[in-house]
Parts: sequence; C-alpha cells; structure tokens
Amino acid sequence: RLCVVGRASLDELQKTVEQAFGDVRPPPEGFVANGLVDQFKAGVLKLPEDGESHKRDENGDFVFQTEHLTYAPNVAFGPNELGLIREVIPLVESRSLKILSAVPPSDDPVLAESKPFRVLSHLVGHESPGSLHHLLMEEGWVSSLSSGTGVAASDFSLTSLGMSLTPKGMRERDQVLAKTWQWLALIKDAVLNDPHGVIEQYHNEMKVLADTSFKFRENGDPTNFCSSAAERLFDYEPSKLLLGSAEAGDYDVEVARAFLKRMTPENSLIIITGPELGDKELEEAAASAGEESWQTEDRYGGKYRQVRISEDLAKGWNQPAEIDPRLRLPGLNEFIPEDLSLRCDDEESKAAFDPEIDYREQHPDLIVDTPKLRMWHKMDRTFRVPKSSIRLQLTSPNIYRTPRTITLNRIFQKVLQDDLNSYVYDASVAGCNYRVSVAPSYYALSVSGYSEKLPHLLDVVTSRIASLIEEMKEGEEAHPALEKLFSKSKDDLLRQTKNYVYDSPYETATYNFRMLCETPVWHVKDYIGEMEGPEAEAEPLSMKECAEAAEECLFGRTKAVSLCIGNIDEKGSKEVADLISNNFLKKRPLSDDETPRFRSLRMPNKAEAMHIFGESVGSRAVPIVYEDLAHSEDEENNAVDLMMQTASSFELGFEGLALQELIASMAYNSAFNQLRTKEQLGYIVAAVVKKSTGGGNGLHVIVQSSSTLPPELEERCLRWVEQFRKELEEMPDSRFAMEAAAVKANLLEKDIKLAEEISSVWGEILSTVPHSEHFKNPDFDRIEKFADVLTLDDKQGNGSDSPIKTAAQLKEKVLEFYDKYFSPDSPDRRVVSSRVYNRKAKAVYEENIGTPGFISSYDDSRKLKQMLTAFPTAPYW
Repeated sequence: RLCVVGRASLDELQKTVEQAFGDVRPPPEGFVANGLVDQFKAGVLKLPEDGESHKRDENGDFVFQTEHLTYAPNVAFGPNELGLIREVIPLVESRSLKILSAVPPSDDPVLAESKPFRVLSHLVGHESPGSLHHLLMEEGWVSSLSSGTGVAASDFSLTSLGMSLTPKGMRERDQVLAKTWQWLALIKDAVLNDPHGVIEQYHNEMKVLADTSFKFRENGDPTNFCSSAAERLFDYEPSKLLLGSAEAGDYDVEVARAFLKRMTPENSLIIITGPELGDKELEEAAASAGEESWQTEDRYGGKYRQVRISEDLAKGWNQPAEIDPRLRLPGLNEFIPEDLSLRCDDEESKAAFDPEIDYREQHPDLIVDTPKLRMWHKMDRTFRVPKSSIRLQLTSPNIYRTPRTITLNRIFQKVLQDDLNSYVYDASVAGCNYRVSVAPSYYALSVSGYSEKLPHLLDVVTSRIASLIEEMKEGEEAHPALEKLFSKSKDDLLRQTKNYVYDSPYETATYNFRMLCETPVWHVKDYIGEMEGPEAEAEPLSMKECAEAAEECLFGRTKAVSLCIGNIDEKGSKEVADLISNNFLKKRPLSDDETPRFRSLRMPNKAEAMHIFGESVGSRAVPIVYEDLAHSEDEENNAVDLMMQTASSFELGFEGLALQELIASMAYNSAFNQLRTKEQLGYIVAAVVKKSTGGGNGLHVIVQSSSTLPPELEERCLRWVEQFRKELEEMPDSRFAMEAAAVKANLLEKDIKLAEEISSVWGEILSTVPHSEHFKNPDFDRIEKFADVLTLDDKQGNGSDSPIKTAAQLKEKVLEFYDKYFSPDSPDRRVVSSRVYNRKAKAVYEENIGTPGFISSYDDSRKLKQMLTAFPTAPYW
C-alpha cells in the first residue's frame, strides 16, 4: 500500500507516483494481501449470513476468522505456551508481574466494531477508589499498573496486565494475583449478568470520548501520518482511512462475553520478574516455579524457570470464593466535556477579530503583574479547538537547599501523584491532564485539556495538595494507608536512584560533566545516603518531615509565574489567578536576591590547567580528563564525551549562538560519517551543542564503543576535530548558504498545533525567572532575531540587519569561531574529556588515578571546582 502526502496538487502528486512507482510489478495472480480489505474481497473472510450479526460455528460460538489464519497450522501461543508461571531474574533491579492472555487479533471483524478490549482495558487499569490499582497501591504492593494490548499480530493478540511490584509486593505476590483475578471476576460478572447495565454505560462513555477526540484532533507529523495511513490501507477502505480505529459501534454484550471467556489462567502466561526470586523463602509461594530448575536464555544469558499452573490454583483464580469488599466498579465519569464552544466565537471576541492579523504571531499579554505573581494570557484564534492549558511555576530556594530537602520533595511528588490519581483519574481518561513535578529550583503544576472542566480540575488538584500535606503531618497513626504510600514512594525513589549506576557509559560520562561544570549540585550518592545506610538509619526520613518540606516550598515564600492559553478568555484567566493566589501565595514573595540561581563554571584552558595541575599536563592535547568505571560487570561498552567549551550565552550573543548552532548542524553528519560509518567505532556517535544550567555552552563529541578503549576513542575524536576544520575550509560558499538556510528554516518552523505553541511560549516565559527585574520580560521574538543572523542577502540585496551579508562572510565568521574555540593551537580552547571504562579495562583506569590532570572521583571534581570561575548568567537578548 502506498500513501503520499505533499503540498503539490493531486495531479502533480499522481504524476510523481507514476514516475516513481510505475514499474513496480503487480503481485502474482491469486495473491491475497494480509489485511481485511483484500481478505474480504477474496472470500477468505466471510460476511455474516442474512439475519446473523456475526459468524458462528455449529455450536453457536463466535468464529474469530482472522485468528490463526495466516500461519495455520502453526500457533504462536497454544496450550504448551499458556497456563504457565514464568520467573525471571533481571540484570537490573526491577520487580514486575505481567499477565498475558491470548485473544483474537484486535482487528478481527467480530471485535472491530464494538471493541470490547477498549472497555476491558479501561476497567482493568482504572485507578479510582475501589479499583484494583487503588487497592494494590494502598497495600504498598505495586508502584504502577497498566493494561492494554501487549502484542498485536495478524494471527493473534495478547492482552497485557502489567504491574511494577514493590519488595513487599514480591513477597505477597500470591495476594496480588488473588486480588487481580478477583477484579477480573467482578468485571466478568457485570458483563454476564447485567447485559444492558454499567458496562454498556462505560462503552458509551468511551465512544463519546473517541468521537470528541477525533473531531478535535490536531495536526500531527505528516511523516508519521503517511506511514500509518499506508499501513491502515490494508484494513480500511480509503473512505474510512482517517476515522480508522477511532470509530466504535454499539455495545455488543455477546461479543464482550466471548472475549472475556479468554481471560482465564489456563489461557494466560504469568511472568514474574525480580532479583530475589532465587531466595528459598520466596519459593514457598503458591505462584512460584520453585520446583523447577533455573535455565539460561540463549541470546542474553538471562536466568528463568517456569511451571504449569496447577488445577487447584487455576480453579481458585477462575472462581474466587470471595471478592475483597474494597473492590468495586468505578462510577461514571464527571469530567466528560459537554460545552465544546469556542471563546473566540463569542460575540465580543468576534467583534475584536482582525482578518489582517496572523494570530500565530501575536504574543501573550501580561494580565497580572504583582510581586507575587506574573500571569500571561493568550486566547487561541488559530487552532480552534476547545482546549486550554494552565501552567504555573512556583520558585523556591528551599527545594535544593540540601540533598535531604530535594529528596523529601521528590518523595512528596511521588506520594502526590499516586494519591491524586484516585481523585482525578477520570479527568485524564476524559482528555484533561494534570502534572505536578519538582525540580531543583521550583515546583511546576500544569493542567490541560478540554476547557470546560479545567478550572474544576485545577481546584481539585490544588486543594488536594494542601489537604494531603495536612494529613501527612498528622502522622502514621492517623493515616496508616498514607504511611504505606510514603514508604512505597521512598522505596521507588531509592530504587530508581540506585539504578543510575546501570546507565549507559555515555550517559554516565555526560552526568560526570554536569557534576563538574555546574554549581551547586548534589551527587547521586548524596541522595542515596539520605535513604539508606548508617546515616539514614540514624536520621530516617519521616512522612511528617516530608510534608513539612513540601509545605515550605509550595506554600512558603515563593515567586510565581503562570500562563493561561487556548480556549480561555481574559476573565477566566484572572479567575485562575485568584485561585492560585488564594491557594498558594499567602506569604510575602521572594526578593531578587533570594531567587535560586545555578551557575555554569568556566573550564580551564591549557595555560590555566598547567597553573592548577603543573607543567606536565601541557604536553597533552586534553589537559583535564574525568575518568570513571562502569558499575556493571556485564557492561561491555566504553565511552568518551569530549567537550570543547565555548562561552556563556551572554558572551556569545545572538551571532555567536547562531554560528555555534550552524557548526553543530554540519558537525553532526560529519562526525557520524567519519567515526561511525568509516571508522566503525560504535553505534552511538554524535557531535552536538549542549547548554549547561547557568548559561554555559560547548560542542560535545560523544562516542560509545565495545571494541575501543576511551584513550583511543578520545584520540579519534580529536583527529576528527582537525579533519572537520579542513572540511569547513574546503566547503564552497554555496554549501554554507544552504546549511544556514536549513538551520533558519528549522528555527522558524510554524507551530502546527496548540501544544507546540504552548511549549514555545512557556519556554520563553520561564527563561526570565532566574533573572532580576531588569530582565523579567520575555523576548518572544528571540527565535526570529536568532534566525536573522543566518539570513543572507538575496540577489537583489535584500536581507536582514545582521552584519553577515554574504555566504563568504558567513564562512569567514564560522572559521574564526572554530579557530577560537576548537582549534588545538588556540589559547582560548577549553577542552575536557569524560571517559568511562568497562570492567575489563579496570587496570587501565586505575593506572591514571593520581596522575596530574586526571579526575577519578567526585572528590577530585569538587577540588577542581574550587579553582574555577563562573560564567555570567545575564540573558543574551
């Protein structure tokens, strides 16, 4: 199947297709493509007889015609592959439980219209009070739960119910599985015994949401659309191509019952993953493969064992003696929007409309400007969807004050997220989303989606934040379930933080650069030390302390910025400002001097490095090298991140930043071609510009390799740096003009949906937060000014105000920039290398410990940082 998307006329597109694909030979006679369209035409799939709603066999059961059709008699998941419990020991610390059930393909004609899997997935993964998710979270057994289609193939599908287990959940996995099958039994009972009841109402809700989502779907990436449309042509006629799977028919209880019959232990594969599965005490669980021997998987060397589910266990799961009284089906969704009208179509807005204005170019207005809150507003007239977004950032100097405070606030974020899901899960289902996140200098809160319900959602979220803090301060005895949630959140954060050591070597190299180049920073080991170890045992984190830390950062002295954008007018935005002020901004605001600011450190040039480390480093091309050793014994890769620091954004200005961007654009392809394609050093090769917190900039050359040690990788990177200089010098002026035009076009690419405009506008607003009153207004034209530097005069002499007028001048400027910051002979070159060795090269790593200019630990990094100066933080605009 072929799909072509383009700006040309249909006649021109047709001509292009005929020229490009006209010689493609047709399939052999009698060939039937693997898709519903051709299979129905060829008679492979049969339509129901007159009077029948669906095809049935002689026993009256539904015939799922596409199931095992293509590869029969071979069956991917038959009786031998199902009805099993499989245990797996992972390479990294993770615990999970997954139930995969074999069902017909989701596009089977019997299922395609009423889509019973959609409602089933919705109910199984529901997170409201009374749901399986809520019960398991309350017990502290899981950290997440999801459901959906795990595998979708032409012959079969596997539904997936997956959950991340806590250590406690792993020990209690018999209980976890029992509650899961009780939840499925509750759903089955509703389908079997209430044919036109609540399940049909859920179906109708999902249908309304799908219709609304399709009606107000915004433009996406044309490449993705083209690819997916070509694939869908196998299963949909062209007239149904756009609607596709979004269309759902009426609820069909018989189809739902037939589908749910497949959800049994005998028809499922249960996979349990955890590092402690080899412990003897865990083998006493009923859901254990302890009676079997461990086997080793051929490709990756993973350990696993499996056992068939016993008849008694399957019977207990299929027909539970009782269902936990805490489990109950959810109510109907109160967040489904009804008012989908547009504020730009209100009479007052219509009267103010000017057809001569391109409203995409119009900037947000500052509608609230107080010492406590600055709020920006823009009503959408371009994308015309009944959606809005409300963004809020609360800046606090107390979040990153110590490793303990940031750890406490990260735990609170997790507690809040899990707690809020039970309050506003329905909102996310109905297309209204919220997010509360914490960063070193701020809390960020956002709500987005259908405009009608957003103020209510914001009120629910902000009110719950306050009440949750009060409940946590009351302690474990008053709220034991909340204490379990706090403990689970702390364990989750500890596990995720400890897994940092399993990052890819190139990611570790980049992290080490951040520890060296930015200040203030806390090392990951500082966070771990707050959660486990002798000091953590002496001063354990408590739920009360967590709540007090969050309260200080959210409701203490802060500075707030906000944005209301989309289908919301100025009056509605000011009501949001009042809500924010009443809920958060009750104390006096931060002063400019109290606003947290992070600095980027200037790396030493060769002369400065010799002053710090001694004359011996002067003979090396890279005088300062940060070395680290991969944590995992199984890690086979080495990595190098070679950074050539330029200057601060303030010092570079628009011209310097534009030249840097242009060089990076050309460098990426050159480095990949030389180091990856020709020299074949490794699969990960990149040359990119990175900006560090605090305004620093640098060109990074990154290579990860399983065959070459870091010193050799570094040498190859340095050789490429010199080679690329020659490439630039030999490059014709016309190539520079073309590359500049490409970078400019990328910068000036229009937003094609509301979410893109929100992201770019909010980014400009946030860029002003760390700065003083002199720089508090965003430069919404910053990108245009940036692009102007790369706008060359045309043949008529028309161009921009930039001093760079011709391609020859641009080339000259690029070479000057390159020679100043990247040339080996430049006194201004500030080059540092970050190396990570695999365990097999441990001896090489250890040889360099103590050598002048080599940093082999975070303590060495701290020592060097005391000798460095910081870049200016003023904005470049």
